[in-house]
Amino acid sequence: MAAMPRRITLFCAAAALLLAAAQPPVLARPAKAARTSASTRADATLVRAGLPAPVATALQRAHVPASAASFYVVKIGAPSARASWNAQQPMNPASTMKLVTTFAGLQLLGPDYRWQTSLYADSQPDGNGTVNGNVYLRGRGDPKLVPEEMAKLVASARAAGAVTINGDLVLDRSYFADGLNGNGTIDGEVQRAYNVGPDALLYAFKTLSFTLTPDDASQSVAVSVTPALAQLRLDNRLTLTSGRCGDWQSSATPTVAPQADGSVLASFSGAYASDCGEHVLNIATLSHSEFAWGGFVAEWQAAGGRFTHLPALRGGTVPRGAVLLARHYGQPLGAIVRDINKYSNNVMARQLFLTIGAEMDRSGPASTARSTRVVQRWLSRQGLDMPGLVLDNGSGLSREERISAYDMARLLQQAVASNVGPTLLDSLPILGVDGTLRNRLTRANAAGNAYLKTGTLQDVRALAGYVDALNGDRYVVVSFINHPNASQAQEAHDALMQWVYRGAP
Repeated sequence: MAAMPRRITLFCAAAALLLAAAQPPVLARPAKAARTSASTRADATLVRAGLPAPVATALQRAHVPASAASFYVVKIGAPSARASWNAQQPMNPASTMKLVTTFAGLQLLGPDYRWQTSLYADSQPDGNGTVNGNVYLRGRGDPKLVPEEMAKLVASARAAGAVTINGDLVLDRSYFADGLNGNGTIDGEVQRAYNVGPDALLYAFKTLSFTLTPDDASQSVAVSVTPALAQLRLDNRLTLTSGRCGDWQSSATPTVAPQADGSVLASFSGAYASDCGEHVLNIATLSHSEFAWGGFVAEWQAAGGRFTHLPALRGGTVPRGAVLLARHYGQPLGAIVRDINKYSNNVMARQLFLTIGAEMDRSGPASTARSTRVVQRWLSRQGLDMPGLVLDNGSGLSREERISAYDMARLLQQAVASNVGPTLLDSLPILGVDGTLRNRLTRANAAGNAYLKTGTLQDVRALAGYVDALNGDRYVVVSFINHPNASQAQEAHDALMQWVYRGAP
């Protein structure tokens, strides 16, 4: 097996949402005179709604009708909106729905909430450190159980005297209900990291991250992978070539297949140009159980632990009377929320959404239906009843989820005034600085003064958060665009942010 680095400090960003909108279909265009007349009427309507002309003009250039967009802009503390258009219409918010999930999580669970992952055994370690019988790895939905965190759990078990495991590894994934992926992925791309489904024992985002590094001196291409999985082997037959890089992914994407001996082989073949430089390729593959099993066994062996035989992969629940060997508490929710919103991580948002339901309604395994009921009751208690709200998985990676710009703005005003407001605000991407907004309007005056969650799906562009104006006022800004040409309408959102920064004159 090739040497594999154990730390994956950039893994969260690599597994974040990378949805690229497909090119929209070419739309039939009306005669020039008729189009100009309709556009003028749309422009005038939007301007009367309080929006600046550049926003209306940008929609017109993108061939997005005003009816396919909604806007709501309000200064915090003001009695009425500065601009409002189509604001009561429920729209697909894409990833801005994460704002509902993360605000609910922070208030219901608290910023210091930590997920637990536990290791149990049939017996205490004997005098030689041997655990006779099975060990049980029980997950409770930790969104960021990565190798560094699994290593801490293993270290705790080793410190408790466990050296050798004489039994099988049983994975207890019962905290979440089965079948949470529903009808599959939103776009059929089953190996994309953003489409990974939730699981009580989510490990390393269920994503293999391969790093390809050309070495001109040895005329070879080095391949490494994180996380380390005990059953994973690399077969690297890549050849280094000269010339232009081109489509490096088509020739460097491995075939990942199970073998007769129980191992999993990642096979690389073909040519890789030295001009490509180093690249990272993320592939979501194997099952949740295979990932958790391979990760635990690899970390146990790396820590000096042994097995009398390679443990079988089994599913089940921790039996009564089992001995607790170790319990690990993951990163605090405040840090998790930052990862979710800064990098728009879908699977982490789904893990949090399910955890909200599981922790606040302990009548059974976590389910999206239970979490939906809990969140809706929470909203109602705060006077934020939202008849048009449709929650599906809490991440926004859905064709079903809906919320109006007005309701999202109400939620954001309540959030910033709440006890968890600073934590939520700190989690949002900063325009032109970091997260999903790091490359947006980097040279504009508004850069560094807007804290916004973005949303991107095919046919959807969304924006929701806060903009600090030049005069010191803070505004809540929400806009949803639902149209086949939405991918061409980013200019409208850019114009909106800059207008608000100037004080929405």
